[in-house]
Amino acid sequence: MGAAMGSGRCTRTRARLLLAACVVLPGASGCRAAKTLPVPREAPWVVVLGLAQDGGVPQAGDASAAGWGAPEHRALVTCLGLVDPLSGERWLFEATPDLPEELRRLDALAPPSTRAGQPALKGVFVTHAHFGHYAGLGFFGHEVMGARGVPLFVMPRMAEFLRTSGPWSQLVRYGNVELRELAAGSTVRLNERLSVTPLPVPHRQEFSEVIALRIDGPERSVLFLPDIDSWEEWDAWGTRIEDQLAGVDRAFLDGTFWANGEIPGRDMTGFPHPFLVHSLERFAALPPEERAKIRFVHLNHTNPALREGPERATLRAAGFEIAREGELFAL
Repeated sequence: MGAAMGSGRCTRTRARLLLAACVVLPGASGCRAAKTLPVPREAPWVVVLGLAQDGGVPQAGDASAAGWGAPEHRALVTCLGLVDPLSGERWLFEATPDLPEELRRLDALAPPSTRAGQPALKGVFVTHAHFGHYAGLGFFGHEVMGARGVPLFVMPRMAEFLRTSGPWSQLVRYGNVELRELAAGSTVRLNERLSVTPLPVPHRQEFSEVIALRIDGPERSVLFLPDIDSWEEWDAWGTRIEDQLAGVDRAFLDGTFWANGEIPGRDMTGFPHPFLVHSLERFAALPPEERAKIRFVHLNHTNPALREGPERATLRAAGFEIAREGELFAL
């Protein structure tokens, strides 16, 4: 399913699967969003529903940000959708504060199944207990959606946190969500064509473990890694990001900050994210086809690479891209 797969088969499959009508993703930020999207007819696919850090863009407290008056300068919090068009099944990766809009966008691309007994979502994967990754769970509660038994895939400490901490414990008690505990490195089979594997990563773990998620389809695979302290700390855990990249076809990686000095008046050297300038240095020796797999997500509202300019041009010249809201990738 990874990079070792024959390129000829991949090329033929992509050509066949992308012969589909284009649709417009509603509400997506203009300069970063795909205006028309070829939706695969048969292959499972992932879609980028949001690309920003936990606070979104613009962020609370930044009253002068252009996004308050200009929708094209907005970005939703980082989230992926996963769809199997043959079965009609859909999953979310992260439950962000922007869940209402992100779910609306997913509905526009892949309307909920009308089959009897088929839930609107087959599940939600949450990487960890930081605000932008799980705060949207509240929308499944009885005050809003009143959902019933949405499978919620989380690691054991995260599950315990949700069971014992209000208001999240009410979601469990009322049956709005059904906890499904993950195990590090243990693959979860979603259906006969799709599976997900959690990979522990070093990042602030005040309330839960932190994981990346590998999504495998019948032809291709994706790595979703929105938060990590540093690539070097992962090295010390025995996992190299380069090895993970070699085994997938697309990687959505932590691109929170561009460089130290980005936030005025603060020394950012201890911030628990790899600066993009460092990631560019780390990945510079990779072959062009490996660098082309990378899409950076989880960008803070201060990150200049959110917009067209010198930083974005530097990324592209080095063979990398910032993810776009609405970007689809067939599996």
